[in-house]
Amino acid sequence: MGSEGAQPQMKPRFLCLHGFRTSGKILKTQLHAKWPQSVLDKIDLVFVDASFPSQGKSDVEGIFDPPYYEWFQFNKEFTEYNNFDECLAYIEDCIIKHGPIDGLLGFSQGAILSAALPGLQAKGVALKKVPKIKYLIIVGGAKFKNHSVAENAYSSKIDCPSVHFLGETDFLKEYGLELLESCVDPLVIHHPKGHTIPRLDDKGLPAMLSFIERIQKDVNRKEE
Repeated sequence: MGSEGAQPQMKPRFLCLHGFRTSGKILKTQLHAKWPQSVLDKIDLVFVDASFPSQGKSDVEGIFDPPYYEWFQFNKEFTEYNNFDECLAYIEDCIIKHGPIDGLLGFSQGAILSAALPGLQAKGVALKKVPKIKYLIIVGGAKFKNHSVAENAYSSKIDCPSVHFLGETDFLKEYGLELLESCVDPLVIHHPKGHTIPRLDDKGLPAMLSFIERIQKDVNRKEE
């Protein structure tokens, strides 16, 4: 059979969860400014705003225009969360609305959520109405500190393919390293910056392309 009969390649589809008191538009702007088309063309990214309008000052005021949103609220120690169940239900609704979704891409607060959701889903406490989350792209991530949430999220290893971006001067770096310990065979891409969406350098770019190629084969194998 000639090329006319070839099936089009499916792109892995990611729901993108932005950082605290930013927005889906801001995350999209950051990714498109920092990551090359050679990466962006190979994945299907869906950007949504978080469940709640910002309840305080945003760190990106003066850099990116409002409105700003937050996924849930938390205390200074990051051990108590308000509107957490509502947040999980909202993300599930987003997956249903924009599905099928293969994986999650998260930055900062969105990365903490993204990394926890496969475990919460496996325990039956979140995303019960949607297919299994299969892939993770984590930028500036960490773990939940609340005992109940952490027990459900990390008591079993996070076994889906995942790539983690760790910034050398990121204030969350040590917590991002802790998160790696809860993952099975994570791909780690280091960068010299802080808590930000990084550019992909000579090492990071081929590593990211290899990760995408691997999951793209997986997606298309399942479609056959």
